[in-house]
Amino acid sequence: MASSTTEQTTEHQPDLKRVMGPGLLLLFIVGDILGAGVYAVTGQLSGIVGGIVWLPFLVAFLVASLTALSYLELVCKYPRAAGAALYTHKAFGIHFVTFLVAFGVICSGITSAATSSNVLAQNLAGGFVANGWLDSEPSTGVITGIAMAFMLLLALINLRGVGESVKFNVLLTMVEVTALAIVIGVGFFAMSQGNVDFGRVVTFEDSGDKGLFLAVTAATSIAFFAMVGFEDSVNMVEETKDPARIFPRALLTGLGIAVIIYMLVAVSVVSVLTSEQIADASEGRALLEVVRVGAPDFPIDRVFPFLAVFAVANTALINMLMASRLLYGLANQDVLPRVLGKVSRKSHAPYVGIAFSTVLALALIVYVSSRAEDEIVLNLASVTSLLLLVVFLIVNVACLVLRRDHGNEGGFRSPGFTPAVAAVFCAFLVGPWVDRGALVYQIAAVLMLIGVVLWVVTMFVHKPEGGRFRDVEHLGE
Repeated sequence: MASSTTEQTTEHQPDLKRVMGPGLLLLFIVGDILGAGVYAVTGQLSGIVGGIVWLPFLVAFLVASLTALSYLELVCKYPRAAGAALYTHKAFGIHFVTFLVAFGVICSGITSAATSSNVLAQNLAGGFVANGWLDSEPSTGVITGIAMAFMLLLALINLRGVGESVKFNVLLTMVEVTALAIVIGVGFFAMSQGNVDFGRVVTFEDSGDKGLFLAVTAATSIAFFAMVGFEDSVNMVEETKDPARIFPRALLTGLGIAVIIYMLVAVSVVSVLTSEQIADASEGRALLEVVRVGAPDFPIDRVFPFLAVFAVANTALINMLMASRLLYGLANQDVLPRVLGKVSRKSHAPYVGIAFSTVLALALIVYVSSRAEDEIVLNLASVTSLLLLVVFLIVNVACLVLRRDHGNEGGFRSPGFTPAVAAVFCAFLVGPWVDRGALVYQIAAVLMLIGVVLWVVTMFVHKPEGGRFRDVEHLGE
């Protein structure tokens, strides 16, 4: 009966308008990848591998590209907006596994937004200091307060039911690219003045006696945070013209543009700043230091922090919109408590899902900030990377399994055994041998445990349908 009802409901739903051509799709993908990642982790990566900070970005790009090929094969085969959860369900048909993947994506969005809020707070404080509005660097407590206030602001924006149009995304992408272009321009200007040490770009500095392989592996597991975002583009497949033809080229080109920008930024950082200057920079402030040190005679450093704030805020807003929408979708399908699917009559926003995701993000910020011996941004970024690497591992395996579905060919096939290679790389980067702190695994486990508890409660409260997806293809609707 439930299946029949779903089919009737789906039959009367209008199709999404296909408005995105190759140009708009490319800008959407680039804008989704660029953002908080490069601001958050570049300084931390330098502390692990020294001057070859560009190398972890390159390796992370290769792993992300292999996984992107699996996403492309699947999105062309199953052109629906449900993404990883849909592919998992098509491959394995186990409702609990599908739920774990969907909730893992939700948690990655929340941890990413919490990371972004801390990066934003650092850059906002840096802008106040650079303009003379603050006499000294604010304390950790003040930075934490700014981060939490920003999360509450995001919740208020989401509660008003603000949607994000493609044109607005183009504008934000231009701001993001402009901010990073300033860093690159300042870096190359400093190089042209002969004030930099080019040798540092190829210098490996082992801060933890790991050796080159383990150090680069550890840095790559963190750099992966800067490459995520491309997977969100599958949610635009139903609004893309001729996706089987456009998607592959746009996605791979977008990843290529992002990694080139990241590597140029990394070269600028290690060329302009010494190891001591990078170490002294607050978390998330390495790029601001490049602008301040590399162009001391220009007032760029007074403007740049606010451009960075704008770019990082965009990342956090997208993450929290995604998290609350997926919570709403899971509740709507009786996989999470129905209360999480409540929608405001006035703004039509899923207000309980927004409140729930915001509370989790605030709790993360407070907990990680309270551990004075740990780096806040680094740990939150690492949790995001860990969660998404597990999701990508499952998607790559699902891609191999779904190749048996010969009745549904999508027109794109990743070359040979690339999904298997990508799965092996993802599995390797998930393990503790990458020198990921125990705190990272603890936070990820607690977040997923919260989801499992809610799933079990739903399964018992809403018998017999509780805990079972009714229509994964329309998860976010």
